[in-house]
Amino acid sequence: MTTRALLRRRPAAAEHPGDRWPLGRLFAVGAAVLALLAVAAITLGGLALSGLTASRAVLLDRVSPALDAAQRLSVALLDQETGVRGYSLTGRPDFLEPFRTGVDAEAAATAELRGLVDQERLTRDVEAVSAAAQRWRESFAEPAVAAVDTGAAAPDPLQGRTLFDQVRVRADVLLRDLTERQREGRAAVTAAAAFLQTAAVAVAVLLVLVLVAAAVGLRRTVLGPVSDLAAQVRSVVSGDADQRVHADGPREILELGADVEAMRVRILADLDRAEQANRRLAEQGRELERSNRDLEQFAYVASHDLQEPLRKVSSFCQLLQRRYGGQLDDRADQYIEFAVDGAQRMQRLINDLLAFSRVGRTTEGFVDVPLADVAAAAAAGLETTRSELDGEIVVGSLPTISGDPQLLRQLLANLIGNGLKFHREGVPPVVHVTGTERDGEVELRVSDNGIGIEPEYEDKIFVIFQRLHARDVYAGTGIGLSLAKKIAEFHGGTIRVVQSDGPGATVAVVFPPPSKNPEELPA
Repeated sequence: MTTRALLRRRPAAAEHPGDRWPLGRLFAVGAAVLALLAVAAITLGGLALSGLTASRAVLLDRVSPALDAAQRLSVALLDQETGVRGYSLTGRPDFLEPFRTGVDAEAAATAELRGLVDQERLTRDVEAVSAAAQRWRESFAEPAVAAVDTGAAAPDPLQGRTLFDQVRVRADVLLRDLTERQREGRAAVTAAAAFLQTAAVAVAVLLVLVLVAAAVGLRRTVLGPVSDLAAQVRSVVSGDADQRVHADGPREILELGADVEAMRVRILADLDRAEQANRRLAEQGRELERSNRDLEQFAYVASHDLQEPLRKVSSFCQLLQRRYGGQLDDRADQYIEFAVDGAQRMQRLINDLLAFSRVGRTTEGFVDVPLADVAAAAAAGLETTRSELDGEIVVGSLPTISGDPQLLRQLLANLIGNGLKFHREGVPPVVHVTGTERDGEVELRVSDNGIGIEPEYEDKIFVIFQRLHARDVYAGTGIGLSLAKKIAEFHGGTIRVVQSDGPGATVAVVFPPPSKNPEELPA
């Protein structure tokens, strides 16, 4: 199938996504159902809790206090009867004290009962006790007390006993009815508690059922289709790129599946184009590698083969200069001098080209190289130049790195030589060589007090044959810094110019930790 046909191809399940409910609607319906169930559960629980609270309030706040007040009322009535009988028998005033306190206690208990009872039957009982007690006091108790005080004839004790028995009966009826009311209140509390417990269990069961239904629905409508879509995507990612991606479920998942399928088709097309481009690039890389090898071989052979004829030309020019110098006219001497200088510059250029082409060719492996020894050897090789310029080369404490000692000496010789060469007029050159090590990475810096390097030329100076000054001002072939860059890169490092506030220039070479061998590094 062509790429164009694959791009037009869509999963059958995604052809009509509008027929499916979107996730937003599904979640809205689910949320509405959950809200209704929550309202119903809250209402049911509220009713059950309200019923329990009301039943407990009646029992604790009315019935139990009323029963306690009725018992105090009975005690107060008995105190009255005891006080009257004792006073009637002895005539002592202190025996009448229970009667008086009993009357007050009766009044208080009766008033409390009237405020607590919540049934008409109980209200009648309270009033019946109060009326019977009042009749007993008016018909017997008070006349009996008055008879003792005045010495008159006392009322009939049998009548008093009969009247008080009526009071006792009414009080017993009140206690019996209050006790019955207490049982009813306890039964109501028990029923309300049972209803609350049943409601709680029903709500819990309903909640579990809703959660299970929600989990099943979520898995069937969302998680299942998403998991299936993810499995198809993983299959495509693992290598089965020809498998069509299709989805099922809500509208968004259908659209997502369609988008993934379209992306798969486009990725296939992009991969095909990338593979073709990579093949062309690999072929061009191989061609470029062959060209580079041929060019390096040509430079090596050419520079090597040019050495012998150039030496002959240089030797004969120097021989002419020694033998006939001063015997010919000035123009002839100048021509001979030009020839000798040109031959020498050509010799230096060929030597530099030969050194440039040899980087990496003669290295069999890296060894531990003390940079201090290499820097000292490079400085010793430049002793004549330093002495002529009355300059100074200061080598600091340098670490040891893994590399090719000859190439590293050439690197330092080029950098130190540049520091001596590009000095300011009338100022003796001073070159500092320093090094630091951090986490296995070594940075080597060569600084001078010369003319410096402008920021816009920081990259240009490392390009082969690039010069910033004329040959008659500063001699050179334009290969030194490019050779230094090639040596640094062969060791897996980098080289750059570091700008400073003071005069002169600073070139920094950074070497990586010693984890690579020359076969892994660029030649």
